[in-house]
Amino acid sequence: MTERKLLILFGSQTGTAQDTAERIGREAKRRHFQCRVEALDSYEVANLINELLVVFVCATTGQGDPPDNMKMFWRFLFRKNLPPTSLCQLDYAVLGLGDSSYPKFNFVAKKLHKRVLQLGGNPLLPVALGDDQHDLGPDAVVDPWLQALWDKILALYPLPPGLEIISPDVRLPPKYTLHYLAEDSPHPDGGLLQPTAPRTVPSELHPFPARMVSNQRVTADSHFQDVRLIEFDVVASGITFNAGDVVMIQPQNCPEDVQQFCQLLRLDPDRRFVLKPTEPGTSLPALLPQPCTIRYLVTHYLDISCVPRRSFFELLSYFSTNELEREKLQEFSSAQGQEELYSYCNRPRRTTLEALWDFPHTTCAVPPDYLLDLIPRIRPRAFSIASSMLAHPDRIQILMAVVQYKTRLSKPRRGLCSTWLASLNPEQGDVRVPLWVKKGGMKFPADPDTPVIMIGPGTGVAPFRAAIQERVAQGRRGNCLFFGCRQKSKDFYCQAEWEELVTKGFLTLFTAFSRDQEEKVYVQHRIRENRRLVWELLSSGSAHVYLAGNAKQMPAAVAEALQSVLQLEGGLSPSEAEEHLTALERSQRFQSETWS
Repeated sequence: MTERKLLILFGSQTGTAQDTAERIGREAKRRHFQCRVEALDSYEVANLINELLVVFVCATTGQGDPPDNMKMFWRFLFRKNLPPTSLCQLDYAVLGLGDSSYPKFNFVAKKLHKRVLQLGGNPLLPVALGDDQHDLGPDAVVDPWLQALWDKILALYPLPPGLEIISPDVRLPPKYTLHYLAEDSPHPDGGLLQPTAPRTVPSELHPFPARMVSNQRVTADSHFQDVRLIEFDVVASGITFNAGDVVMIQPQNCPEDVQQFCQLLRLDPDRRFVLKPTEPGTSLPALLPQPCTIRYLVTHYLDISCVPRRSFFELLSYFSTNELEREKLQEFSSAQGQEELYSYCNRPRRTTLEALWDFPHTTCAVPPDYLLDLIPRIRPRAFSIASSMLAHPDRIQILMAVVQYKTRLSKPRRGLCSTWLASLNPEQGDVRVPLWVKKGGMKFPADPDTPVIMIGPGTGVAPFRAAIQERVAQGRRGNCLFFGCRQKSKDFYCQAEWEELVTKGFLTLFTAFSRDQEEKVYVQHRIRENRRLVWELLSSGSAHVYLAGNAKQMPAAVAEALQSVLQLEGGLSPSEAEEHLTALERSQRFQSETWS
């Protein structure tokens, strides 16, 4: 009889694809499959030719790119020299998770499905296109697709004789067991929880503990939004970067939340433990020291401030000793309860910690062994680097809006990373922040004579500050910046710096202060007003155009303004203008980096 082995490979940026892959893994275990769930880049891709049954779960990031943890796999899969029969023994299915408000919706999943098919793979189902914009989120597509997938898989690999599907009422074992150490066991010296000195270039597994040098508010005190210019010292870290690159920062939970969590779950924060995998072959979490304290686990690893997912309520329901709480948890984890879960969790942005408060009988019964199954790890946050090494050697600066907003919950919602960073005061001692750098999506022209048009409203100006500093240090002029904010007196970031560069002839600056007059004025209006200059730079100067900022309506409005420049100044028809802009994108002369 054929071995019933299933491999689930995921490419995940924010954790949703990983959460879905782990859900499929649990469903596979209930159907008695030998099952592995792995990130695409930690899987030895050359082994794919030996696999018989694989489910791929992958997200698509901003501009249609694969997530970071599948980039190597992606490059390998698209090698020209792979024979078209490479994967002819493979039965596969691809589940995509995307957001239809972006132009390249589920681009990676569609392309992966097609490529595996080209290499001889046999698709069990059409590619599934989960959509964040759907009222019920991606599950609206995922649930029925998974149902169909199991029907197909069980037809190929029936249950072994005498075995039934393990009932959903039965709790599966945890991924790890937590073994407490005796109170009096010898402590290794305090160096245990310190980041180790870098042996390699800093990365997610080996971040560099950078010293925060300054943390300066750059908006007026009377302005509703707190924006910071923060500087880190990365001397002797081995870090190098160019304009357009991104710094990744690993945030942590605040001490009050950690204390509350430990009280709710009746955990002693100072207890020390080691983790043991339940199944041989499962690797330990890379970022946790062994042994570890509960306090370290909750502060640095468990994302207790994220909005909990459906899988959280499903697992929590198994621990419930209280009938009322259990019924509610089961409803939240059922397909029918997704609308209610959405209005309980997603709409008001309720955190995991707050959800635990609402189920007190269940929360105090959670076995510590299940903590790592219940709560995902804290993900690093990406910030555009806002400085150049040529202007500030051994330093990294970021321009960061402190995320805070109201929902129907009484307590304001706060961004984990920005709130933590804003709270740090380098004047009160040695403040360290774990970070590393990765290549960004934007590449600036190598030719010193190529002019650049940069459109960066709000904190979208960050990568352009790096580019302008870099280009000015190399003596390049031809720098044109469109900057937009609300009011000149309140949130005109880096005003003195821009004005000095204008005086010296290094920068052409156009500003749009949307609230400083009756009619709102945005960057797209300034582009239209200065269409002759924009057209000259594009047509005779072969300028490159860059856009960064918030992904609501702004990117579409800017694209429209650029098309109107091409029509009014270049004499193109509307369809030609659209085609011309697409051609600029294809040739990397128009690049954008937007976030929601």
